[in-house]
Amino acid sequence: MKALSGRQPWWWAILNAGKRVENRVWNTSYRGPILLHAAKGCTRDEFCGAVEWMKDAGVIESVWNVPTLARMQRGGIVGRARIVDVIPPASSDTGPCNCARHCEVDGRWHMHDQYGFVLADVEPLPFFACAGSLGLFACEVPGIAETHEP
Repeated sequence: MKALSGRQPWWWAILNAGKRVENRVWNTSYRGPILLHAAKGCTRDEFCGAVEWMKDAGVIESVWNVPTLARMQRGGIVGRARIVDVIPPASSDTGPCNCARHCEVDGRWHMHDQYGFVLADVEPLPFFACAGSLGLFACEVPGIAETHEP
């Protein structure tokens, strides 16, 4: 099964705070199920910056709503979802961001200069420790089927 690695607290936000856009500087034509891999690495500054961004964007009410970095699961699979679409980045050539056309997506989560992988059928999984990789990578988790019902 394909997996996508990212840093916490972004996977926490996907699993717990309604984030349905995963921002990337690269595009993909892939549509389908993915495992959500929480990278092992994350500095305190990166973590605090991400939480502050969430608060400033208004997608969480308080920084106290987010577990501490020490309590975040890292270095393995934490959930699964399906990539159902990709929002292209906005630029001065293409005009304003078109994430509004995705009525199921809260545009506050989309970083408008990046590709936004639109996620559906998001669900947490029991933590499974494994190494991550760049891009979409192959990952097998015992007992986890590639297809799932929401």
